[in-house]
Amino acid sequence: MKRNALALLAAAALAAAAPALPSLAQSRGQTSAALSATDRQLVERAGAYLNSLKSARGRFTQTDANGRTTTGSYALKRPGKVRFEYDRPSGLLLVADGRNASIYDSRLKTFEQTPLNRSPLSLFLSNNISVTKGSISSVTRSNNGFAFSARDRGGLADGYVTLNFAENPLRLTGWTVVDGQRRTTRVRLNTLTPGPVSDSLFVLNRPAGTRTAAR
Repeated sequence: MKRNALALLAAAALAAAAPALPSLAQSRGQTSAALSATDRQLVERAGAYLNSLKSARGRFTQTDANGRTTTGSYALKRPGKVRFEYDRPSGLLLVADGRNASIYDSRLKTFEQTPLNRSPLSLFLSNNISVTKGSISSVTRSNNGFAFSARDRGGLADGYVTLNFAENPLRLTGWTVVDGQRRTTRVRLNTLTPGPVSDSLFVLNRPAGTRTAAR
């Protein structure tokens, strides 16, 4: 559950920004140079939208690799800050402060922290992200929107992320993260409301009496 949560956490911060996102590539590792003009325009629209999303709140539904579903609330703020608070009885709180992603399990009294740049979503956490920082594996279209997948070309971030968008109006609807062990975590944004978010939500110090979570 915690590994899935880390994938979710890193993934959430993606509304932190992402300018260009390419095309209907068949092979992993295809980059922006291989994009058609139409695909390039599409991903540039998505990037402009994400860059305009300074901060937001909402509700989410997460489905892990075993099909288990959990719900909760989230808040995000560019660059690189996000908070996921799971509904009971989960007991999980996930916070990214721009440098690290932390998970606190109030039921098990455990605490885990990992560098945010180890997540595929580190590609999309800064104020201005160029698609050239990542390799685009695919861009797909549907009746209601489109999706694109990307991975870190530098090799720091394990796995890859797929971002899902709806159109008319353009909006982020969720994402799928596949980690280095090929575990899949899917997140649907039930609501996404732009607006001010306090920085205090993105601070998570290690609670007293906790132990390090087993990996």
